[in-house]
Amino acid sequence: MCLLLAHCADSSRVDSRLGVSASPRVVEYGEPVPKGGGAYRVGQPYTVGGRMYVPEDNPRYRADGLASWYGMDFHGRRTANGEVFDLDSISAAHPTLPLPSYVRVSNLQNGKSLIVRVNDRGPYHSNRILDVSKHAAELLGFHLRGTAWVRVEYVGRAPMEGSDDRILATTLRQDEPAPVPRSSVRFAAAAGPSIETTSLRNTRVASAAVDDSVPAVPTQPPPSLLSFAAAPAPSGKDGTAQYLNARGLY
Repeated sequence: MCLLLAHCADSSRVDSRLGVSASPRVVEYGEPVPKGGGAYRVGQPYTVGGRMYVPEDNPRYRADGLASWYGMDFHGRRTANGEVFDLDSISAAHPTLPLPSYVRVSNLQNGKSLIVRVNDRGPYHSNRILDVSKHAAELLGFHLRGTAWVRVEYVGRAPMEGSDDRILATTLRQDEPAPVPRSSVRFAAAAGPSIETTSLRNTRVASAAVDDSVPAVPTQPPPSLLSFAAAPAPSGKDGTAQYLNARGLY
């Protein structure tokens, strides 16, 4: 229900709890969306909703947790590094990883694995560790459910210019890790942990029957499956931030 309300919310207003708002829309749906054109950015620590997030270039980043998706309400708005969000692209938002960069996202509920482009900040809602575009959620098989338990692994920096959607679409795999599009990666992660095919099979969670008309949030997994990028904000912080991005209401 929370996810449904987030997608239906007025994305132009400031969220009073998180203190963030969506950026202005610069491209209407149906118009061509420019690709690339942003800036490489890691960024300084920032606070949203009473939590401090510390961006870093961490080649060993790997986390399991809840992913969601965002679409029409945020289509055509500037992302946190200056690109334009396209719901039909293969992209994602993450609180701390470099922008733009590539991550491997593996759906632990159905074994699908895909390389996606991280070009935005968030999510800031509850315990989610990643927001992917609508199209990426469709490829990963959780568009109708709304959320999924995933494994996220940092791959490396992504190129600044042009569209990589076609290349990223070819990385989709079933029951094996998505291959890295090395021809497009400018800075490959060195000696980081990797997903084994067996791990995708062994950690898959059985999907429960749901009403496909309403995105559902799965049952909370054991705490050992969650990895949070956010830490409590230091004392004295008011939890507000003028942090504009395509999907700030999350």
